[in-house]
Amino acid sequence: MMRFWAGLCGGLILACGASAAPGLPAAADLGAEAAAAARAGGPLVVLYSRADCRYCETVKRDYLKPLAADPRYARRVVVREIGQDRATPLVDFAGGRTTHAAFAAREKIHLVPVVAFYGPDGRQLAAPIVGALLADFYPTYLERALDQASGALKKP
Repeated sequence: MMRFWAGLCGGLILACGASAAPGLPAAADLGAEAAAAARAGGPLVVLYSRADCRYCETVKRDYLKPLAADPRYARRVVVREIGQDRATPLVDFAGGRTTHAAFAAREKIHLVPVVAFYGPDGRQLAAPIVGALLADFYPTYLERALDQASGALKKP
């Protein structure tokens, strides 16, 4: 498993350039995005980030972009980004209009990066991953949280 992640991450870094960290799609309608993920059997994965956060770029480039491309997860999860420092319009889980920054504040996001796992009702399905943690273990933390979140979706 670790070889898979290392190979995938290494290949993407070479393909994209070591300093390039392409963005994730910005969250636009959390309820619709989480419902699409749940229909596929997985959670809505949200990265809370800031433009000036180099650790956020690492999480995007090394873990979440490869996750979105991994055949085991690509059809099961929806991955989006919410900018803690952005006024980008957003529809929350209840259909209310807000912004990325206001929603992040409402979710009590103080330090970034944070990777959170949501169901269609806005309930967090697994404990969020806060910080960049240890690179050697991050794929394992991510995989465990995804398994837990997917399992929570199946429970009534």
